[in-house]
Amino acid sequence: MGERMEEPSGDKLVMSYPASWWRNMWREALPSGNGIIGASVFGGVQDETILLNHAGLWHWGRKDELPDVSHVLARTRRLMDERRYLEASWQLANELKELGYETKLASRFPLAAIKLIMPSGEAFRKYSRTLDMDTGEIIVRWEDGPRRFKRRLFVSRADQAVVLELGSEEDAAVAGEISLGLHPSDRWADTPEYKELESTVQTGSSEAYVWYAGANDDGMDFGAVLRVGAEDGEAHAANGAIRFTGARRVLVLVKVFVFGERSTDWARLKPQLDELVKVAYSSDVSGNTDGSASTDGSEGSGYERLLARHVPHHRRLFRSAALELDIRPEEHSLSNERLLLEAYDGEAPAALIRKMWAYGRYLFISGSADDEEASPFGLYGLWGGDYRLVWSHNMANENIQMMYWHAHVGGLGELVPSLFRYYEGLMDDFRDNARKLYGCRGIYIPAGSTPGIGVPNQIVPVILNWIGAAGWLARHYDEHYRFTGDLGFLKRQALPFMLEALQLYEDFLVTEDNGQYKIYPSVSPENTPLNYMPADGKPLAHPMPTTINATMDVAILKELLKHLIEAKQAAGGGSEEIVEWGRMIGRLPDYRINRDGAVSEWIHPDFEDRYAHRHLSHLYPVFPGAEVTRESDPVLFAAFDKAVRLREIGAQSGWSLAHMAAIYARLGDGDAALESLDILSRSCLLPNLFTLHNDWRGMGISMHMPAAPVQLDANLGWVNAVQEMLLQVSPSLVKLLPALPSRLRKGRLAGWRFHTGQVSMNWDLEAGILRAELMAERDTDIVVKLPDWVTSCTMNSERVSPPYVTVRAGKGAPPVVIEACSTSSKAENDIKPLHLS
Repeated sequence: MGERMEEPSGDKLVMSYPASWWRNMWREALPSGNGIIGASVFGGVQDETILLNHAGLWHWGRKDELPDVSHVLARTRRLMDERRYLEASWQLANELKELGYETKLASRFPLAAIKLIMPSGEAFRKYSRTLDMDTGEIIVRWEDGPRRFKRRLFVSRADQAVVLELGSEEDAAVAGEISLGLHPSDRWADTPEYKELESTVQTGSSEAYVWYAGANDDGMDFGAVLRVGAEDGEAHAANGAIRFTGARRVLVLVKVFVFGERSTDWARLKPQLDELVKVAYSSDVSGNTDGSASTDGSEGSGYERLLARHVPHHRRLFRSAALELDIRPEEHSLSNERLLLEAYDGEAPAALIRKMWAYGRYLFISGSADDEEASPFGLYGLWGGDYRLVWSHNMANENIQMMYWHAHVGGLGELVPSLFRYYEGLMDDFRDNARKLYGCRGIYIPAGSTPGIGVPNQIVPVILNWIGAAGWLARHYDEHYRFTGDLGFLKRQALPFMLEALQLYEDFLVTEDNGQYKIYPSVSPENTPLNYMPADGKPLAHPMPTTINATMDVAILKELLKHLIEAKQAAGGGSEEIVEWGRMIGRLPDYRINRDGAVSEWIHPDFEDRYAHRHLSHLYPVFPGAEVTRESDPVLFAAFDKAVRLREIGAQSGWSLAHMAAIYARLGDGDAALESLDILSRSCLLPNLFTLHNDWRGMGISMHMPAAPVQLDANLGWVNAVQEMLLQVSPSLVKLLPALPSRLRKGRLAGWRFHTGQVSMNWDLEAGILRAELMAERDTDIVVKLPDWVTSCTMNSERVSPPYVTVRAGKGAPPVVIEACSTSSKAENDIKPLHLS
């Protein structure tokens, strides 16, 4: 009889197949990480690779001194005044090219590959690989004849180490070898850069250790030390590897280094690993697994002891928010592959919707840390598998923002500050950019950046002529302050950043004869007006993106000014500035509605809307901004609704479908929001549930590209979209179930945040019941909007009139309980409370 497969929960990814993407198998790996170190597990029973990444490891960048080209702005504007837009578009880019400016962004790359070989005796049976998101563990199981094997791995938040256990239920069954090396490149193996990197690699082994190092292009070493301990067996070093035989369990511990010197760091890490072995086999376990202990008889193993130290740190973050949906019983036992087949048939099953919400949070937690070593979450997280991955930089014209939209509502706000540290570390570059590109004060943030490279790098008009990155990032500073209430953060970090973002606009704006501001050059990322697309239909990425008064640019500036006014009022002082900022808002042009009744992407009438594009920049006032709502301006709100529905589905990408889902949620259309995720799930999901930029199979429901880069922004965008369907928050208004899809008729959430507290909620549309508990963490005075179907409700057992109720509470006050139903004939006592976990 084979081992009985444990029933997977909603917090486990279970796969029946190994990674199978040809060559680039890291794309289908299972990921683990502690925010600094990432591990990707892929391969098979006999040969498996564990790819290691580190947040600080980047290479192959080039930073040139930015020349002063500020004189070009006047020429660009003169050409635009003459309506020679295409010629004007290239002025700045061509000037930089003619001066030989060639800054290039760096790229993350794999630190090392752990290669594991475990020979098979008979053909495998009952293979599975599992990711337990609640603990961060990756587990691979299989049977080899009568023997049952299991490999387990996690990256410890407690001990900054990779922990791997190779185990068998039979004595003396585990045998094989393990080594460290440079991961072979699928794309760059024959290039001079890779060959140079390869030539610096050194490996060795002795006693229980394997060591490895390479030299980065900055001359600093990176590498790792691996230590092996075989239980009830033997292990010895040979040819740069450790071979083990006759073991029941083998414990492998790995520590890594970057920015180091190989011999010094090898000597430093070996005793650290020895000490960790002592911890693993001590009788005193620091921490506990909170119910996660193994049931296979290995509770006392060194692996379990180290896991017990790690799990509380990981689980505190993962369980910071909860979501349950009404999932069919049979869905609980479905593997990823079967869930994806259901989604491919048209609709993502509830189990996949909820699992993707949990998985995006898991990826964010595993790829982020509140630590000086941590970087912002990247498009590949900590799991990229090659040496010049496309779009592996930090991109601030959509992507990096999307990866943080979900964080505060989902209780992960403590992982946001690494975003601020990163951009604040590049402020000298950003100030230099503003002065040398445009002759302005303040900061100009290029859309793309990497550590140490904050100067312009993508020398094309669509990127270079866009000034909105700093203003957009300022929204994240404002949100962090509102969720934390940290006045010190507001004064020390948020206000200074926002003020420098505004300085650029103050010097860049042009006042027209009618007194209104004119922003030009202005770009709506990354779209070209329809009337400037090639007449022959030849596909070009960005033929002419440089315009006047892109809707997004105006929206970002308006939002920045409003947030500055409120921030200054909170911080105290600045009354003259507040008055001036109010005047500036009044001088911004109104949004334009085009002949289709939709908000135009460009306010200036010279530019016609082009609907065949993935970016949804002009919808910023609805989402991610909150300027235009159904309550504030129903006519304009309807024009934004029209604008998103005109976007062509064949032009979308994985991340834009996640963005579109959030927009539909803000518009109150839950079914359209969920349909966007349905489309994403059948076009841009890999078997390990990594999201892709596009569908490479030519199915016509996302933009056509021969390659399909991994982009985890859509994973995190999915999290936000689901949250937007169920809870929308602003400083004065909290909406409960504002865009509930008809398929999600029953569910429960707990620990979700609004700006000054937490909310937990149960709903059952079939019974017509909603129950919510709001707990104030600071003084709270908000309006709560109930769903439109609610006709009768009580608050703290007193009857109130829906759909709007006012909640006032102080820190430490009892929860405010709202109980609602859909029929006015129901008596107050008939509104039965549903249990909240």
